[in-house]
Amino acid sequence: MERIFNHSRVNEIVLQGFPTLQHFHFLLFAILLIIYLFIISGNAVILLVICRESALHSPMYFFIAALSCFEICYTAVTIPKMLADLLDEEKKISLNGCLVQAYFLHALGAAECYILTIMAYDRYLAICKPLRYSSIMTTGLYVNLVATCLIGGILSPVIETILISRLPFCGPNRIENVFCDFPPLISLACTDTRLYIMVEFIVSSFIILLTSAFVFFSYTRIIYIILRIKSKDGRRKAFSTCGAHIMVVTLFFGSIGFMYIRVRKSYSEDYDRVVGLTYAVFTPLANPIIYGLRNEEIKRFLHKLLPSEQFLCTCQYGSSRLVVKMQK
Repeated sequence: MERIFNHSRVNEIVLQGFPTLQHFHFLLFAILLIIYLFIISGNAVILLVICRESALHSPMYFFIAALSCFEICYTAVTIPKMLADLLDEEKKISLNGCLVQAYFLHALGAAECYILTIMAYDRYLAICKPLRYSSIMTTGLYVNLVATCLIGGILSPVIETILISRLPFCGPNRIENVFCDFPPLISLACTDTRLYIMVEFIVSSFIILLTSAFVFFSYTRIIYIILRIKSKDGRRKAFSTCGAHIMVVTLFFGSIGFMYIRVRKSYSEDYDRVVGLTYAVFTPLANPIIYGLRNEEIKRFLHKLLPSEQFLCTCQYGSSRLVVKMQK
């Protein structure tokens, strides 16, 4: 049964943001700005190192570079608006602007799901089929795979966007979140939305479950092969090659899974905010750290780009001491 409201169309959406932290908005703005600058600069440095060093012109690093590009675009969809809203009392966005933001959030999020899946396939080929790897993973193939990820991401939320754009919005216009998304937009519609909720659930579940299942089965096979390696150094090197990707996959798929694969339409407002911030801010924050600071190849080539005199901090976990060294 349709909900009855007056028929004046809603043209603006109010993003509630952090209503319980109103007195800390300037502090939150400073923290979020620092995080955003780190995400942009960290991913830009990874791109720079991979582009400049011919030794890193391999499929694995090409996929890391593509992921960094997606991360820069992905965070640009939400964080600048979040920063502006922290300094704006009204926190308004047009209905069309809200729909566009939700579309690109899902499009780039789906593209990341696909690129992470392709990276798992790349590691599967490198470890399980090393003799055939170079003949299978050719330049043409991995460029086409990244292009397919991007196109697939662009097309994935089209059905949802078209359906939601046809909904009548004539009642409440407040979203209890820090950015626009399809589920809260659907909840604002003044009509029966069960079909739209079902479509959103099916599309999101299909993308998340299909890609995460592919990643799971790939790593099941990878781990089986690694455990059969007799050399400890060989096992360690194989695990270190896959470790960064496993951490990123766990963070990203875990957070979006908690957000979009749910039995109920909505949980508490704080739950949605925390999970939303996790996959929109903190997961992109972790990626430059995992792929930059923990990747020995990228760190080695990054040192070549730094000035000859630099300060480096070296952590010695065995003795629980922090040693500061200066290299010339």
